[in-house]
Amino acid sequence: MRVGYIRVSTVDQNTVRQLDGIQVERTFTDTASGEDTTRPKLDEMIAFFGDGDTVLVHSMDRFARNLDDLRRLVRTLTGKGVRVEFVKENLVFTGEDSPMATLLLSVMGAFTEFERALIPERQRGHRRGQTAWRLHRA
Repeated sequence: MRVGYIRVSTVDQNTVRQLDGIQVERTFTDTASGEDTTRPKLDEMIAFFGDGDTVLVHSMDRFARNLDDLRRLVRTLTGKGVRVEFVKENLVFTGEDSPMATLLLSVMGAFTEFERALIPERQRGHRRGQTAWRLHRA
């Protein structure tokens, strides 16, 4: 069975674009922070899966926000015989992964974690820029 997993941080975020155009038989959607790995629909999805199923996730940052959680989730699912596909990164993990697949999961997961760490810094810089622009205009 092909199943989609969608996570949004707020109820205002759009879930449609995450798996737009991808055929799945069922979708599990969580509204929660990516830092929180005790997400009800994620837990339900993990319990639901069986050998030969596939989960499709838009991108790694929708699944986990740090490398340790990402590895654990992928390992948990592939250990149950589930194929894990990250659409944006075009990566597939089956549990019979090569050293290259392990490296790609680690590197791409590290980039996801790094990008997440930069977001607050960018937001602070953007706010400072707006303040400077307002002061300059005054």
